[in-house]
Amino acid sequence: MPTRVIIDFDSTVVQVEALDELARIALQGKADRDSVLAEIERLTREGMSGKIGFGEALSRRLALFAPSPKQIEKLIELLKKRVTPSFREHIDEIREMTSGVYIVSGGFREYIVPVVAEFGIDAEHVIANSFVTDAAGKIVGADTLNPLAGDNGKVKAVREMKLSGRIIIVGDGFSDLQVAQGGQAHEFVAMTENVSRPEVIREVEHVARDFGEVVDKIREIKFSFPKNKIKVLLLESIHPEGVERLREEGYQVETVAKSLSEEELAERIGDVSILGIRSNTHVTAAVLGHAKHLLAVGAFCIGTNQIDLAGAATRGVAVFNAPFSNTRSVVELAIAEIIALNRRLTDRNTSTHAGEWNKSAVGSHEIRGRRLGIVGYGNIGSQLSVLAEGLGMEVRYFDIADKLSLGNAKRAATMKDLLAWADVVSVHVDGRAANRGLFGETEFAQMKPGAIFLNLSRGMVVDLEALAEHLKSGRITGAAVDVYEMEPKSKGEKFVSVLQGLPNVILTPHVAGSTEESQAAIGRFMAEKLITFINSGSTALSVNLPELTLPQQEGSHRLIWLHHNVPGVLARINTMLAERGVNIDGQFLATRGEVGYVITDINTTQGEEVIKQLREMPETIRLRVLY
Repeated sequence: MPTRVIIDFDSTVVQVEALDELARIALQGKADRDSVLAEIERLTREGMSGKIGFGEALSRRLALFAPSPKQIEKLIELLKKRVTPSFREHIDEIREMTSGVYIVSGGFREYIVPVVAEFGIDAEHVIANSFVTDAAGKIVGADTLNPLAGDNGKVKAVREMKLSGRIIIVGDGFSDLQVAQGGQAHEFVAMTENVSRPEVIREVEHVARDFGEVVDKIREIKFSFPKNKIKVLLLESIHPEGVERLREEGYQVETVAKSLSEEELAERIGDVSILGIRSNTHVTAAVLGHAKHLLAVGAFCIGTNQIDLAGAATRGVAVFNAPFSNTRSVVELAIAEIIALNRRLTDRNTSTHAGEWNKSAVGSHEIRGRRLGIVGYGNIGSQLSVLAEGLGMEVRYFDIADKLSLGNAKRAATMKDLLAWADVVSVHVDGRAANRGLFGETEFAQMKPGAIFLNLSRGMVVDLEALAEHLKSGRITGAAVDVYEMEPKSKGEKFVSVLQGLPNVILTPHVAGSTEESQAAIGRFMAEKLITFINSGSTALSVNLPELTLPQQEGSHRLIWLHHNVPGVLARINTMLAERGVNIDGQFLATRGEVGYVITDINTTQGEEVIKQLREMPETIRLRVLY
């Protein structure tokens, strides 16, 4: 539905009352100038505050002075210099965000049109009074046939405009308020940058200190609330491309280089709408309990086991991750480590740095012809199999789900079979609870003697004490580990592991997916995913809410309703809408476990009662309204 903005001119577009300034110019040099000006200003105040009718105030003011066309020209030059600064700064935004900007004023077209034309507002969009002149060209009054020349003139003028869509009127006076009170505008925003009228302010809901806040209000109509009121907290050094994209959208973005503890995050999250984290920050039930305004959590990584997904869903908080953006980076590191461990480059590097010259082929192998066993054949595991085959390795994999084999890879019947067969075992499973302790004493004992082990998935998957014992015994001849169940919260904190100091072991600080390319890609991907969710309600690739990918309906209000998944709820919504004559332009439904997600586009501005009833329904988890 199009949004149209009607803006008052005097003390709104310009900093002054134009007719008062014209009187000052016309009375220049007159003996009674000061007393006449005082009377004109009194009439202006009483007309603006509603103490006397606007038509009466206009006619009585004009009767006190007789401006000439040349004096009008002087006024125009003055007004161009007195344009309200925030109007000059924000009018382009207002024009871009709306389907039309109109100037409706009790002033006069003769001086308004030249001023607003500089800001791209067409003369046809200026609705104002017109001067009447005599045969000699002298201004003698206003066109009394113009509704704006009489009482309640703005209400009549706006009614005659017959605008469609959602109408916002911006002004400072009682006549502007009357337009909304008379039902000719949906919203009245009282502007106080130049003048604040208490008798008007106490009657209104929306007050703007400048046109920047008017822009906020327009965004509030288009979206559920102003973009610059959306607070974003990004932890753990999110890539600048993601940070800047969120800032470009107009959000308030705060960045923190490290992860936060549960207590620290609970304290900080109260007014946050979007939280961005990586793998080391835990979003627990306690944290969510303090998140009164949280709409979405973006995991700028693959894993989401650090987030209470069910708890977030029951609070209507969408969680997204980046399942593909760093796949290549992880796979390349795995390949590099497979080569390094098979060639014993770790030992060769250490001894050479120490001054030893150990030129020997003992324990050094090509990876061509070696057997790679992959545990977990998801995005990373399957891509690793492709690259490994390209280097001449024979590949088998084990996954609890049926997966399409890529290339010549074959599926192992059991993980035990895979471990006994493989020269290299690389783990790429997710963080579900069932994978905790997946590799321990039993599994390492089942591995082929002399094999190499890699874990670039989750720290809780592997018992490092057991791995250390098998490395010391020589049954496992090399290992690479990138993830740990207990990791430092930030750069510089001390790291301790039982694997430190063991030969042919590569330890990296959770950097498998951390290349400049992958982090930039994750930053861009996640920022766009969060923005799309906020602006349209799309939950594509959400890991905890029902997934809906849907088109944007032009000219519609969008009701985004997250609810408990019980029978008959959708029918109740549609009955409620039908009873009020509300037509549905489009409707989309998805469910996930105990949660249902309905997006309904309606082509009406009369859905307030429906919205109220939806919010009060016991099944409602969260309701958002987008325009």
